[in-house]
Amino acid sequence: MSVQPRLQRFNQNVLSKYQIYNSIFMTLPFDSITKTGVLLPLFHETCKNGFKNGENPTTIVDTFFSKYQARRNKESQINLLFRFIQYIERQVVLFDAIEDAAFPVVHNMDGIGTLRNLKENARAESQLEQLRQYLEEFKVRIVLTAHPTQFYPGSVLGIITDLTKAIKETDLTAISDLLAQLGKTAFYKKKKPTPYDEAVSLIWYLENVFYYSFGSIFDYIQQNIFENKDIDNNIINVGFWPGGDRDGNPFVTPQITKKVANRLRETILKNYYRDVRKLKRKLTFNGLEERLGKLERKLYNSFVDEDASPQISLHDFEAELKDIRTLVVEEHQSLYLTEINSLLNKIKLFGYHFAILDIRQDSRVHEGVFNTLAEGLIASNSAIFPKDYFQLTAKEQVKILSEVKGSVDVSQFNDEDLLKTFDTIKVVKEIQENNGERAVHRYIISNTQSTLHVMQLFAMLKLAAFKDDLTLDIGPLFETVPDLEIAHEVMEELYMNPAYAQHLKERKNKQLIMLGFSDGTKDGGYLMANWAIFKAKERLTEVSRKYNIDVIFFDGRGGPPARGGGKTHQFYASLGPTIEAKQVQLTIQGQTISSNFGTLESSQYNLEQLISSGIYNKLETNLAMTEEDRVVMEEMANISYKKYVDFKNHPMFVPYLERMSTLKYYAKTNIGSRPSKRGKSDTLKFEDLRAIPFVGSWSQLKQNVPGFYGVGTAIKQYEDRGEFDKVEALYKNSKFFKTLVENSMMSLSKSFFDLTKYMSEDAEFGPFWDIIHEEYQTSKRLLLKLTGSKALMDNQPAGKASIDIRESIVLPLLTIQQYALKKIQELEKEDPKDKEKIKVYEKLVTRSLFGNINAARNSA
Repeated sequence: MSVQPRLQRFNQNVLSKYQIYNSIFMTLPFDSITKTGVLLPLFHETCKNGFKNGENPTTIVDTFFSKYQARRNKESQINLLFRFIQYIERQVVLFDAIEDAAFPVVHNMDGIGTLRNLKENARAESQLEQLRQYLEEFKVRIVLTAHPTQFYPGSVLGIITDLTKAIKETDLTAISDLLAQLGKTAFYKKKKPTPYDEAVSLIWYLENVFYYSFGSIFDYIQQNIFENKDIDNNIINVGFWPGGDRDGNPFVTPQITKKVANRLRETILKNYYRDVRKLKRKLTFNGLEERLGKLERKLYNSFVDEDASPQISLHDFEAELKDIRTLVVEEHQSLYLTEINSLLNKIKLFGYHFAILDIRQDSRVHEGVFNTLAEGLIASNSAIFPKDYFQLTAKEQVKILSEVKGSVDVSQFNDEDLLKTFDTIKVVKEIQENNGERAVHRYIISNTQSTLHVMQLFAMLKLAAFKDDLTLDIGPLFETVPDLEIAHEVMEELYMNPAYAQHLKERKNKQLIMLGFSDGTKDGGYLMANWAIFKAKERLTEVSRKYNIDVIFFDGRGGPPARGGGKTHQFYASLGPTIEAKQVQLTIQGQTISSNFGTLESSQYNLEQLISSGIYNKLETNLAMTEEDRVVMEEMANISYKKYVDFKNHPMFVPYLERMSTLKYYAKTNIGSRPSKRGKSDTLKFEDLRAIPFVGSWSQLKQNVPGFYGVGTAIKQYEDRGEFDKVEALYKNSKFFKTLVENSMMSLSKSFFDLTKYMSEDAEFGPFWDIIHEEYQTSKRLLLKLTGSKALMDNQPAGKASIDIRESIVLPLLTIQQYALKKIQELEKEDPKDKEKIKVYEKLVTRSLFGNINAARNSA
């Protein structure tokens, strides 16, 4: 049977269905919806034609009202714009649900990168044993973060799930009811979520998606690759940041961390309870039904009170199930053996913790806490630190911290940060005792710049709770380009430190190192951030191998390519032998969770792609870059870096973002518990900008600067010198560079400069807009030339089609947003006292953010 091309499958199963179901909106029994539904296509057409004719958003909106709605007063016009926003938000939800429903049809669930494909290829090439050996040590960990890149409240996520199911079943009555429900459901949160709220909303994915998709992947590996033998390695696991990540979030307290850990344990126990109940209905054999009944009661009693300790230990739970399995094999012809193995596999994957909670804090906070602690202890004549500690060199201080002993009573201090830090460490110890060590076994230090930063935490962990048994991995996070350049030196000093080396020995000689793409891109631009991380990984691999340490890289990746996202599995398949890759670990956030892992099919498919990418990288032998290619890559990264640094140092850079973009409106959206910028200054500084609002603001402008800026300039220098063939050779030879190019083309394809062309005529910002536009044109022209493409993303037609439809849906939203921003600027100049009018337009901007971001889910 021939399989249709992916684009054809997409058009039939997504585009056609969207056109049919979108028309149902028009038939809903709400007058305002019907009128909006009739007028929106006219407004959409006005926007499309207006931009084609070089008109600005203000002219487009005014034209629409004068042509089609001339009798409306100003207030009525604004109300209609708000209704357009609400209607488009719901169109985006409908498109999300249709795409989710069509996922297994559009994607080949047995195709390249899936486990079935991997197994068949290994069998054909007599590499099954090699594949088994690799799977016995390889791991994938996706870490869910609460970083706010999606704006759906929980109620809307529930509707998307139900709508996806109804669309799969072509249940027109349910679809109609759900669209009506959608019309009456609020899309924005009246108040900011707490970190606990964020945790609960992500635990929904664990309970309803990951429990099943992780389980079925592990079952498949065990049954089909290991021929039903037990596997020691758990291969796939999930990490969790809400409730543990306190970097820049003052609302994450020790109490919240404990509460989240308890909720995670309670949820996994509920899932086990349900599975044991199902088993009890099947294993109705003499003796077994009673044993399963006891298990069921113990599990039930363990989660009814979330603060109570489990009535059965994890070890005893697993042992009892294994006993039952033995009896089923020996006495009952292995009846329902698959179901027992499946539950045992889930216990191996999820323990009593469900997801592994990471603790994260900024080195600057630690440093402040540590200094307060040391000063206080020295002042009170404690023997823990010598009196001249602060006069010692950094190396001498590290030596003191390596040998630190004793415990500290922090009740004598009244510093809030110090008390929270020490309470957090005590809570970590408590969670390990209640939920198992795997429940929380990593402490990540953001903004690590020195060995001292690591050893300050090392000492505090021991003094607060762990003494001589430090059952935590310390993971430095290197983010900026300068920090990445010295990362290997920091790690070598740590590896040479006897106390830290002993700690690593006790942790099976494994060292976690996190690298931040988001802040790297913000700091150094797209090309340099990716190349700087690549080189840092090579140097860190080399120094770790020298000291016989297994280095585990954990990538802080966002959704769009500008934050290290894009086609993630292609990236991991392209790294080559100079970078350690026994584990793939990356952050998943916001719309990336729902778009890549939000359904059973998409979760399973994308997890399998990550597993196979790591294995492909290991088995492929020709991924190493040649010396000639490295020279070209290095020079292009440096050219690009200089171009980007000059750009970000431009006097108009911060004012442009502050006054011409949606940057300051992110704080008003109530989508995340974390403040939208660092620091408390009223003046906006570049270093205080968080990566998500920073990248998001460029995305809302449809300029996507962090995903391409500097790339065109770098390639153009080679073209000008008549050496374009060197860049072509790099593109042909290096899968790493090819992946960067394709991800950058995705950023370019989602840019739309006609939207903000009016800014080129602005006396203040016009020349700055021209700089961005020129780099966009240069990058687009040269990337098309380099890849031999006629259009951006023409080698990914289904992906391009999805982006094109989403961009078309939100075109009116973008127009309304720019119209409102322009009105705010005019009012602030003409009549700054008219606060009420300004407020209305600000609300238009804020509300338009939601749909635009949600529509960009395929940036992941």
